[in-house]
Amino acid sequence: MRIAIIGYGKMGHEVEKAALARKHEIVVTIDNPQEWEERFEQLKQADIAIDFSQPDQAADNIHRCFDLHLPVVVGTTAWHDRFEEIEARCLAEGQSLFTAPNFSIGMNIMFVLNKQLARFAEKYGYQLSMAETHHVHKLDKPSGTAVKLANDILAANRDYDRWSIDAPADRTLYINVTREGEVNGIHSVAAESPADKITITHEAYNRQGFAIGAVAAAEFLFGKKGVFGMEDLMGAF
Repeated sequence: MRIAIIGYGKMGHEVEKAALARKHEIVVTIDNPQEWEERFEQLKQADIAIDFSQPDQAADNIHRCFDLHLPVVVGTTAWHDRFEEIEARCLAEGQSLFTAPNFSIGMNIMFVLNKQLARFAEKYGYQLSMAETHHVHKLDKPSGTAVKLANDILAANRDYDRWSIDAPADRTLYINVTREGEVNGIHSVAAESPADKITITHEAYNRQGFAIGAVAAAEFLFGKKGVFGMEDLMGAF
């Protein structure tokens, strides 16, 4: 495929490495408003775009891709307040969108285990809590991955009505958020009873896993119309 990379920071560079390793071509990289203007003709040559830009830019970037009928894989998080708007346009116009809070295959395995743990916790009286740690440069708090873990727990366990990063409270799932150093991402879910404690944790050692997942998502999306996510890529959990 001929790939456009939107957002050419650390993740964008990792996506480039992963795409080239899988024999794809990078036809353009775009990292600022000026480059949208300067590299527009190159962008039109792309088969698909992969976006790892900033949260306040992602939705507008998707619209720009849709203007060209360019399929887009979105790895940026914390833009989903505009998801319904984007989804509606995608479906109405027969566009192509792949979005996920986390492209790591390992993390998506944890999503499955988390749902199972949440159901067992309700049945057997375990109290649930979460923790997530990322590098100091991460803008969203909690991470999009933590939000998905928390929302999946709320859907599977009737003991909790909401989640919060502020403090533990009645019927509230507490998420302990830490920003330190250059941590690539650690997410944990704990289930505790008077008798024992169960913890499931995913730790990303580097950005490589996210980049490989994003390129695999682009390969999956190519030639398809509609809105897709990692559940589709991995075979519908």
